[in-house]
Amino acid sequence: MNESKNPQITTVTLQQIAKMIDHSLLHPTMTDEEILAGLRIAKEYGVATACVKPYLIPLAKKELEGTDVLVCPVIGFPHGNSTTEVKVFEADAAAAAALSGDWEYVSNEIREFNDAVIRHGAVLKVTFENDYLEDSHIIRLCQICSEIGVAFVKTSSGYGFVKQSSGMYTYKGATVPHLKLMRQWSDPKVQIKAAGGVRTLDDLLHVMSLGVTRIGASATTAILEEAKNRGITDQPTEVAFRPMPDSGCGGY
Repeated sequence: MNESKNPQITTVTLQQIAKMIDHSLLHPTMTDEEILAGLRIAKEYGVATACVKPYLIPLAKKELEGTDVLVCPVIGFPHGNSTTEVKVFEADAAAAAALSGDWEYVSNEIREFNDAVIRHGAVLKVTFENDYLEDSHIIRLCQICSEIGVAFVKTSSGYGFVKQSSGMYTYKGATVPHLKLMRQWSDPKVQIKAAGGVRTLDDLLHVMSLGVTRIGASATTAILEEAKNRGITDQPTEVAFRPMPDSGCGGY
């Protein structure tokens, strides 16, 4: 039976939906005008954060001043912001550590990152890039992040296309089985972020029902306008949604 054909019911408010969203302004081809337009969307809808590249932090802070929308900068995100040497070093170290089971290295690195951001009053989201990992890797990463006490564990970057045996590059991003696995193996205090493939209100409501508290999205306007069209308001509203299929389809 196709799970997506069986509507489910949940109760939410418009603000709950808005505060589930990290509005993504990360695509490498985005112009300054598009960034500004995106920041206006984040401000208009009162989302949780606007996700930007590090050089845009001052602009984002200025544009979002006076709102409760936070700035979420990405570090080492896959857009070519670092030099080739730095990117190669990061990729080699991370892949060798996680995929080879060098969990002490992984744990020490995450702990150093977490300590650094906490010192500045910020919180850390750790991106797993699940498409590259086995379930056993995901479980151990959840355990490590729980032991350290990071704020969020995140399924994927939204851009991690993987070469298949056919030679094609495809990407699942956030999938229902992985989200369930991450919620099961993470401490209740660690929040789960779904990124890649969560594009509609139905998708958002489904992952929310699985214990996800944040999504990465660029379809913010479409999601929140659809919520209004379905009668969701600032008061708790009962709404039906169609579940996502078990396998995602990638991308923001």
